[in-house]
Amino acid sequence: MNTVAVILAAGISSRMKTDTPKVLFEVCSKPMLSYVLDACRAVGIEKIYVVVGFGADLVKKQFADQDDITWVLQSEQKGTGHAVLCCKEYLKNFDGLTFVLCGDGPLIRPQILEELFQKHNGQTAAALATAILDDPAGYGRIVRSKTGDLEKIVEHKECTEDQLNIKEINPSYYLFDNKALFDSLQKIKNDNVQGEYYLTDVFEIMLNAGKKVAVVTAVRPEEAMSVNTKQQLDKMNEIMCKRLENRDTD
Repeated sequence: MNTVAVILAAGISSRMKTDTPKVLFEVCSKPMLSYVLDACRAVGIEKIYVVVGFGADLVKKQFADQDDITWVLQSEQKGTGHAVLCCKEYLKNFDGLTFVLCGDGPLIRPQILEELFQKHNGQTAAALATAILDDPAGYGRIVRSKTGDLEKIVEHKECTEDQLNIKEINPSYYLFDNKALFDSLQKIKNDNVQGEYYLTDVFEIMLNAGKKVAVVTAVRPEEAMSVNTKQQLDKMNEIMCKRLENRDTD
C-alpha cells in the first residue's frame, strides 16, 4: 500500500536558550531531523511532509537539496493534532498509510517502522509503538483495559495519580490509515490543560468508533529519549556514537 510520512518539526526547546530550531540540534555531527528522514527512506517512503514552525527557514535551508520533502507551515503552535491537520490540503484525498513521527527523535530505527507495518497489516485504523521506562515522567501514558487492550493515551499533564504510575509510555511512533486519521482529527478538541489539540486523542476516538488500533512494545528505553536540556543532548550523542561504532564493526 502507498505510504507517506508526516514529520513534526515545528517545535522550540525553550530550556536550551538558543535560536536554533530543535530538530537542527546535532547528534554525532548530523541534525536530529536527518536521522528521522533516513529511517523513513530506509523503509521505502518516497514522499515526506515535514511540518515546520519556529525557525522554519533555517530548517528548510538545511535540507533544501532533498526533493522528496514537502514543507508544511504550522504558523501557530496549537499542538500535535493541529500540526498534522496542517497537512490536510496535501493528504485529504490520499488513499494509503501515513506515518507520523517526531523530528527530534534521532534514535529511531527503521526496524520499528517495519514492525508497525507488520502490526498494521491492512486491518487496523492505526498502529503505535510503545516503550517501558523505569522513570516515565514527562511522557504520555498508555492506558490499557483489564484485558490488556489499549483504551487511550493520556498526556503527562493530564494524568491522574494512578495513571502517573504507569510505566508504559508513548514515544510518538505512529502508523495510520490516512482516511481514518483525518476523519478522527476533525473530532479532537482542545479542552485540556495545555489548550492544545493532541494527536494522541485520535486513538480513543478511533476505538470508540469501533475501529482497531494495534500496539507493539518495540521501542527501547533509550530510544524514547527526548531532548530538552544540554545534558540530554550529550547523552543522546553518547548513545548514537556507540550505535554507529557497533554498526561499523558488525
